[in-house]
Amino acid sequence: MMTSERTARILGILGDSFFPILKAGLAYTIPLTLITFVLGLSLAFLTALARLSGFTPFVLLAKLYVWIFRGTPLLVQLFILFYGFPSLGITLDPFPTAIIGFTLNKGAYSSEIIRAAILSIPKGQSEAAYSIGMTKWQAMRRIILPQAVRVAIPPLGNSFISLIKDTSLAATITVTELFQKGQQIAAVTYEPLWLYMEVAAIYLLFSTVLSYAQNRLERRYDRSVAT
Repeated sequence: MMTSERTARILGILGDSFFPILKAGLAYTIPLTLITFVLGLSLAFLTALARLSGFTPFVLLAKLYVWIFRGTPLLVQLFILFYGFPSLGITLDPFPTAIIGFTLNKGAYSSEIIRAAILSIPKGQSEAAYSIGMTKWQAMRRIILPQAVRVAIPPLGNSFISLIKDTSLAATITVTELFQKGQQIAAVTYEPLWLYMEVAAIYLLFSTVLSYAQNRLERRYDRSVAT
């Protein structure tokens, strides 16, 4: 049972650490998540198109990329980039390394979401587009993709929320993001339980805000499609 003195000490530590941890989240975790998601989504879209192109070299290259990055742990990928590449004479700063690692990893996973969304649209719709003179790209841009986006938004939104939690792995390559800041304070205060609970609460806050934004986006897109 905690004494009032210990309770006061813990509350003081949590109060003093809240804004430094939150600041680390806003300065590193959120930017890392946003940059990685945008780049990863772009890479995922290109990879999905390559898989669906029917051009054998593109298909094989895309499959190889997805196979490697879905089949190996993200943590190992980060370690290869940050700790392994210097032996080849390639040295990157922690933050760019994290961006590259998360982008490659999320691009592989998101490409399967996008590919599945495109394949979920009945072939009859593309055939109807061809019958009125549309090219393959026009049919994709005007008919297939608008419907595929609606299918892909929920899983991509979930992937985005998952990414903000995955960024805690950047602490292993010395990026001073939300989790590592909590680790640093815990190492000084010797209160890991309470500090990590505070870190978890801030992650929960970020995830809750993003979940709300995702739900709003889904409802807004559903209304725009309906009209």
